[in-house]
Amino acid sequence: MADAAQDLDSKPVGGALDTAKDLFAGAAGGVAQVLIGQPFDIVKVRLQTTTAYSSALNAATSIYAKEGPLAFYKGTLTPLLGIGACVSIQFGAFGWARRYFENANASSLSAAPKDLTYGQYFAAGAFAGVANSVISGPIEHVRIRLQTQPHGAARLYSGPLDCVRVLSRQGGGVLRGLYRGEAVTIWREAAAYGVWFLSFEYMMAADAARNRVRREEIPSYKVALYGGLAGEALWLASYPFDVVKSKMQTDGFGADMKYRTMRDCFAQTWRAEGMRGFWKGIAPTLLRAMPVSAGTFAVVEATKRALG
Repeated sequence: MADAAQDLDSKPVGGALDTAKDLFAGAAGGVAQVLIGQPFDIVKVRLQTTTAYSSALNAATSIYAKEGPLAFYKGTLTPLLGIGACVSIQFGAFGWARRYFENANASSLSAAPKDLTYGQYFAAGAFAGVANSVISGPIEHVRIRLQTQPHGAARLYSGPLDCVRVLSRQGGGVLRGLYRGEAVTIWREAAAYGVWFLSFEYMMAADAARNRVRREEIPSYKVALYGGLAGEALWLASYPFDVVKSKMQTDGFGADMKYRTMRDCFAQTWRAEGMRGFWKGIAPTLLRAMPVSAGTFAVVEATKRALG
């Protein structure tokens, strides 16, 4: 217990320096995430929100033919700035929650080990997801509107800021307009990032124990592999929530609104499309998840190791 107390004194919960490192590393990972994943994401959103395409390949070739190669990066400015902030918050919040649980375990009267349980890893990840949802909800709403608007002269928004203004005006305020779909976003983020961080930390801990090395000695290619697999787990755990979120965030306002609530959207999707409706677009999403999540964790881990 003396050692535990000494550790608590030397590394308080949410230490400013550790949190700053987590935030910076997360921001670097977020930039990598957007640059790798944006082309996959626009195909996913088009498949989720329209029946015009028969497959992911058909959607990709159609977008390329009708809108050109730059169409795969439509709406990139918003996520490039916003997702960098989102991933920064994710890793900052997860790092804070992780240190909280470590200190709680170390000071437990039952002499519990300092290492987190799987439940605690999930809780720390879910906390990171909920914290992130405050900005990820409106950022993704704007991105989806920009990705799905008509091409050329018929476009509805001149850019991200114009989209924010229009959504807030049409929705009757920021909360009803810009934050439409926030409830399902919170559910998605909690499930997704609980599983994401849990999966990655489990694989990293198992590798370190199996090979009797420190975490910092695990090769980068393994970090990327485990990160990619964690990305697959993230989407399998949360995809139905994401489908509902996309439907609500491409819906109209006022008399044109099709889905009144998250529950209503779930019900209508089930009646119209059955279980299959909640998994439309999963193939390109899983294809995207591996390189995007691999790149995110690889960059974050490399940045943290460089920072010391």
